[in-house]
Amino acid sequence: MEVADIENLLNEALKLDELHVTFDGSQCKIIAVADMFDELSRVKKQQVVYAPLSDAINQGTIHAVTIKTFSTAQWQREKMFNLPT
Repeated sequence: MEVADIENLLNEALKLDELHVTFDGSQCKIIAVADMFDELSRVKKQQVVYAPLSDAINQGTIHAVTIKTFSTAQWQREKMFNLPT
């Protein structure tokens, strides 16, 4: 699985304003930005992003997932600290 595959899964399932994915072959790091995250609990945010990836995780293609979610306003303040390098 490639970064583009993960991005496609997430973009098809969710209406995101911005998405950043890094993947080293087993560990996936995701930053998802959308205003819908303002209305959700911390657990629900994780579940929303995790759900489109569940097949890949269950099959062992992705072994670990780190998810950070932001509203667009939060992202404007936080992106300099969270953008992947």
